[in-house]
Amino acid sequence: MPPTQNSASTLDLATRIRQKLTMQRFMHLVGADLTTIEPGRVEAELALEQKHQQHRGFAHGGLVATMADLVAGFAAVTLVPDNYGVVTADLRVSYLHPGVGEKLRAVGWVLKAGRRLHFCEAEVWCDDKMIAKASATMAVVEPVQ
Repeated sequence: MPPTQNSASTLDLATRIRQKLTMQRFMHLVGADLTTIEPGRVEAELALEQKHQQHRGFAHGGLVATMADLVAGFAAVTLVPDNYGVVTADLRVSYLHPGVGEKLRAVGWVLKAGRRLHFCEAEVWCDDKMIAKASATMAVVEPVQ
């Protein structure tokens, strides 16, 4: 994982990312919130509710994948200029355990940031158990001229 920083620039980064979050409607729909924003690293949490469950009472696999995608993507966003964006080019999720508990926590980080592609990883935890591991490739989207 990339090193963490505690500086004024990190506060500016958090403000910039939170402004971008206002357009992330699906994240708000499921009830997720970013709890940590650092250069190349993001964490998100979600209180599990009945609406998040599949038919056996586990956290739905699509929700788990969404959480992984969210943190991997926003980890990449922290490393691109403000007028740039990222989109998911590839997402692979391995489900390790069923998500049964009170809270999902997802951690995402950038392994390698490139000019056009960022290679990222994510883990999704349910309470204190890792339930999924993901790798993602994020494509950098340049501003429209």
